[in-house]
Amino acid sequence: MMNYKKYKRQYYMPPERCMDWADKDYVDHAPIWCSVDLRDGNQALVMPMTLQQKLDFFQLLVKVGFKEIEIGFPAASETEYEFLRALIEQDLIPDDVTVQVLTQAREHIIRKTFEALKGAKNAIVHVYNSTSVVQREQVFHKSKEEILQIAVEGAKLLQELTEEAGANYRFEYSPESFTGTEPEYALEVCNAVLDVWKPTADRKAIINLPVTVQHSMPHVYAQQIEYMCKHMKYRENVVVSLHPHNDRGCGVADTEMGLLAGADRVEGTLFGNGERTGNVDIVTLGMNLYSQGVDPELDFSDMNEISECYERCTGMKVYERNPYSGALVFAAFSGSHQDAIAKGMKWMEEKNPDRWTVPYLPIDPTDVGRSYDADVIHINSQSGKGGVGYILEKNYGLLMPPKMREAMGYAAKAESDHRNKELSPEEIYQVFTEKFVNVKEPYWITEVHFRQVDGITTEVSTIHEGERKTTTAVGNGRLNAVSNALKKAYGFEYNLVTYQEHALTRSSSSSAIAYVGIQTPDGKLHWGASIDPDIIRASFDALMTAINHSVR
Repeated sequence: MMNYKKYKRQYYMPPERCMDWADKDYVDHAPIWCSVDLRDGNQALVMPMTLQQKLDFFQLLVKVGFKEIEIGFPAASETEYEFLRALIEQDLIPDDVTVQVLTQAREHIIRKTFEALKGAKNAIVHVYNSTSVVQREQVFHKSKEEILQIAVEGAKLLQELTEEAGANYRFEYSPESFTGTEPEYALEVCNAVLDVWKPTADRKAIINLPVTVQHSMPHVYAQQIEYMCKHMKYRENVVVSLHPHNDRGCGVADTEMGLLAGADRVEGTLFGNGERTGNVDIVTLGMNLYSQGVDPELDFSDMNEISECYERCTGMKVYERNPYSGALVFAAFSGSHQDAIAKGMKWMEEKNPDRWTVPYLPIDPTDVGRSYDADVIHINSQSGKGGVGYILEKNYGLLMPPKMREAMGYAAKAESDHRNKELSPEEIYQVFTEKFVNVKEPYWITEVHFRQVDGITTEVSTIHEGERKTTTAVGNGRLNAVSNALKKAYGFEYNLVTYQEHALTRSSSSSAIAYVGIQTPDGKLHWGASIDPDIIRASFDALMTAINHSVR
């Protein structure tokens, strides 16, 4: 039995109301992005990346557009150390990219980190120590004053070693477990660190406020961030950074609300890879901005390539329903959804508006390298006429009459249900041709001749169960004349209710298609189609197919 009574809230509200962020309805510009895939992401893998995989992933991050990349914890292992040295010695870090390294606020670790940084042009040294109540009490057994002193001593050593190296490294400080720390105490520690660094406009400091573990709803984090932003020293020279994890599944919401609350920067990973439930997903964050008409300043235009590199290097998988990036995030299986999407796409083509407004598609899939045909409409037993019609129109140029689309939709659904699988465009087209094109049993027309006598006089030769028959009839047009001949020969009873034709430019071997719908005395509609260079021949072959459906 689950015992909810053993849990209690572990977060702390600011000592004052901080709700200015709630008056804003969207984030209006991109934050400074910092990828921590090669540190947080890598340490969360069952099999950490090899040196070559890290190099490949680093190149991917650069290509996407990250200007700040945390590449690891060089004092933690030889592999981490060698990776940083490889980047520096092989001159793989572009001039406009800053690498970031993480270190605990412990002297020997900080010194090892600076050894690894020798020769780096642009670097951020990220120092941290935990400040939360549970860490102070259970792990370190230290007072608030002692924890603050650890942070201050670490900040001093960073400054001393940077001066000794003659470098211009930037500094970042994180009160780890910030969300489990009293906000006024976290502020005291951060201000003490800033008093050591005394940041300036041309050398700003970064104060990173991590959601090391999610304890609260996102609006609480927003209030904590707003409180820090309002009371932090040197605020104009401080970059306030967010580093949310996802324990409650609220990483994206925490981040977006934190940005509304005044933060300037976000640390996260591609697709949210990270320890436990992961870090905040920068792909989702960036694309959320994009979908609101805000430039994310990251390039996700080839999501397939990004996903492939991520999966190859990490051994992880991009979940099919992952926002914007999953294989099925644009997929519509529901018939009503497919119909709305198909109509929305047609409306977009006709109206050519300056805004994307297609139902069920928050962004244009082609913006991230996906296609309408392969990624949007998926046909299975839940699908309907709209999706099936869309697939056949876009892939094969078929413009079926509305009621025939309905019949084809049922045929495709039945086939998918029978096979217990999704149908590809090729398989849908196969269903169409087998079901509706040139069905030659039990009746078929073998030969037709026309004469201009009393309107149109036709002589129709047919075959049924091996017996050949030739019938003459008159009509007010060729198709009407052939229809009359068939009724005369076999006593068929139906009304020809639909005839439609169009050029079939997407076919390599044929130039036209005809669709015919007939209604039998019981009120049922039956359909036939035919593809032929001769549209006249196509019309009566389509009629014959519809009749064959009616008599089967």
